[in-house]
Amino acid sequence: MAKQHPQYVKRILTPQEIRQYQQFTGQRANEYLAGRWSLKESFAKAMGTGIGKAVSFQDVEIIDNQLGAPIVTKSPVSGVAHASVSHTGKLVMTEIILED
Repeated sequence: MAKQHPQYVKRILTPQEIRQYQQFTGQRANEYLAGRWSLKESFAKAMGTGIGKAVSFQDVEIIDNQLGAPIVTKSPVSGVAHASVSHTGKLVMTEIILED
């Protein structure tokens, strides 16, 4: 999908996320992109808004650490945000927990 619609990648991912995304190919690249989309949607819903005027895809950045765990590195909230993402076949599941 990303190869057919590169503007979609730029809409969803921040520049640093794009650099990480470009390290992957095939199914792993698709999982990364789908995971970031879902994590950012989950983040916005945890804020009580959903993606839109209050928070955009570019307002939230989630980078994998050295062990592959997603870490929220940029967000519109002042507290701590915890992220979790899992992939099973064609499914992605995400969870965001916001702390004050």
